[in-house]
Amino acid sequence: MLVLARSLDADTLPKVIALRDWLVTVAAHMEDSNLVLTGFVERLIELGLRIDRAASAIETLHSEYAGIGRFWTPEEGTVVRYLPHGERRDLVYRASPFAHVNQTGEWLFLDLDETPDDLFPIIPELKEAGYRHYLTVPIRFINGAENGISFATRDPEGFGERGLTILRLVMPSFALITELRATSNRLDEVLRIYVGDEPHRAILSGAILRGQVTRIRSAILFADMRDYTRISSTLSPESAVELLNDYFDCLVPPIEEEGGEVLKYLGDGLLAIVRDRGDDTGGAPQSALTAATNALRRIQAANNEGRFPVPINIGIALHHGDAAYGNVGSGQRLDFTVIGRDVNLASRIADLNKRLGEPLLMSKSFVEHLWGNPSPLGAHAVEGFEEMIEVYKP
Repeated sequence: MLVLARSLDADTLPKVIALRDWLVTVAAHMEDSNLVLTGFVERLIELGLRIDRAASAIETLHSEYAGIGRFWTPEEGTVVRYLPHGERRDLVYRASPFAHVNQTGEWLFLDLDETPDDLFPIIPELKEAGYRHYLTVPIRFINGAENGISFATRDPEGFGERGLTILRLVMPSFALITELRATSNRLDEVLRIYVGDEPHRAILSGAILRGQVTRIRSAILFADMRDYTRISSTLSPESAVELLNDYFDCLVPPIEEEGGEVLKYLGDGLLAIVRDRGDDTGGAPQSALTAATNALRRIQAANNEGRFPVPINIGIALHHGDAAYGNVGSGQRLDFTVIGRDVNLASRIADLNKRLGEPLLMSKSFVEHLWGNPSPLGAHAVEGFEEMIEVYKP
């Protein structure tokens, strides 16, 4: 690196150092990763590099996609593409320059005028767009994840020795902040997927002591499938998982559309909340009721379309009170779970759904916040509560 630095003139070297500093300070803390790539390329161009296209491919740990591709051009700025899971994505990657450089560990320089079209599938596309030289740089993370960035130019002279020297000096810093950002995003995304929005933020903010409890005033929605044990007993594990996923696809979108959060998947059930919105205590229950009725409609539509192995029925209970998050466990193994009297009551009301033959039941404290006039179904004994619990239907 010292030899490379000495090859630059006295005017260029401080600017290169400034770019490296920008990467590890400013860029490392940017919220928008698109701005990192845009800022990086623009600063390279200011240093005199001849860049007309840049593209990065970064592996992710996400349930819906395997990686994120970012493509920069001066005309469109940075555009994002999500790279899907599956065999097709693997085939595309294995035939790409990114796979080649990660296998060899070396930078790949191509003079496109002298490069056969069948070397990589992207070569004809680059030529058609008028690019003359193409450079791909591997970015391999400590965990083995294979990533990379490429640059293309329409300049017939390519990037030039000076430009390549600058890239050699700044790429280690770019690779470092790319890995740091990807690792942070991966942790953030995995926690969000498995424990939900609010719990994952609490965990990352340091709420990891056993016994810590956070109360959230909210509408509480508890839903479960009827006769799941009987239905799943005839299914393979793969088919049972598919059934649950199709089932949750009917429940979760209506909840999220109403601003709700799924806090916990409980086998064939789930627990969700819609937070109170300041003094508007009626808004959260009304949103929860809308989510519940829309979920029931989706279940019915899925039954009519034959999307489940057999028609299914569900019970949804709605209550209003405190959803409390607590760290429960022993030693070094804790669970960030939802606890409290109001959560327990919501689950017990869900037990009444089957007994009363009603798909949707609401507690008295829930209907007190509603704008309509629900129908009372009387007071009933529920397990774990001494008092009789009044329930209503829409």
